[in-house]
Amino acid sequence: MNTKNTLITGALMGLLGVALGAFGAHALKPMLLESGRLETYELAVRYQFYHTGALLAVGILQHLFPTTPFRWSSILFLSGILLFSGSLYALCFTGITTIAMITPFGGVLLIGGWLVLAIGIAKSIK
Repeated sequence: MNTKNTLITGALMGLLGVALGAFGAHALKPMLLESGRLETYELAVRYQFYHTGALLAVGILQHLFPTTPFRWSSILFLSGILLFSGSLYALCFTGITTIAMITPFGGVLLIGGWLVLAIGIAKSIK
């Protein structure tokens, strides 16, 4: 993703994180408590927010240092959010436990995003 898309995506992921967090805390709380998935839902929101901040930081770094590792880091973070948090949201909404098999792949993408971010910083900042 380019700088503009990374920053816009980060802002939208933040918006979505707030909306999903509020929705879970209010409208969905009884259903999440009944299904025993409140902690799972909160984990999904939390990781979405952590990596939303990372996306915004990467966008700023892309603006300052337009190098390939930052572009890849943004792609890995977004993909990781979608797979990690998205699979946990889907698990909470559907109760289909096999969906959780996707979650570790999202985690690997998030780890990859951090690794590529570190490489980009090492290459860009003297």
